[in-house]
Amino acid sequence: MPDPLAMRRDAYVTYLYRLDNELRSRDPRRSAQARRSLARLRHSFVEGRQYQAYAIVFGHEPPHDSAEQQVWLLVGGLFALHPLPWKGGAGPRSLGASMGRLHKKLGSPAVERRFTQLLARDKQALPHHLRQTIRLLSAHEVPVHYGRLLDDLVTLLGKDHRGDRASSVRLRWAEEYYLPVSAPTTKNSGEPSTDLPETTQ
Repeated sequence: MPDPLAMRRDAYVTYLYRLDNELRSRDPRRSAQARRSLARLRHSFVEGRQYQAYAIVFGHEPPHDSAEQQVWLLVGGLFALHPLPWKGGAGPRSLGASMGRLHKKLGSPAVERRFTQLLARDKQALPHHLRQTIRLLSAHEVPVHYGRLLDDLVTLLGKDHRGDRASSVRLRWAEEYYLPVSAPTTKNSGEPSTDLPETTQ
């Protein structure tokens, strides 16, 4: 039987991906609405303006858990900063995989320093460093698997942020950072409802 919470997470990420799709709509009203929604999600990072993102996030029925609700707000804001979803198939899809692509693209030791610093951040500091990391990936057009990121951050920013599950997430990020990068495919098999058709209306 499907997990209702997993289904709600999937539906939220699918909505975010639809915003990216509608940015390229031939209908100016759709593209303008998508831009407005992304702007509201970005305001989740602005002190005193977070409320602008609440209607979007709570409209997708996050669980009655303030820690996970904060993760949904964070992931929505991160997506709005860098609406470039991961297009790869099954396999490495964590933020570590994205940073690994960036490292291989740039060949810069600064990327590895940034990544190891990210792994070391605690629950309080991690959101700030995630914003910096997403901006860096955006600058170099490296995609992010936001469904996997949401699941991982529920662990890293939740009650088990110092436990074994959080250690396993960081270990997977490190493993996928150092794995060889396979060529991206056009099939989206790891993200729910990611293969959205181009909006032509």
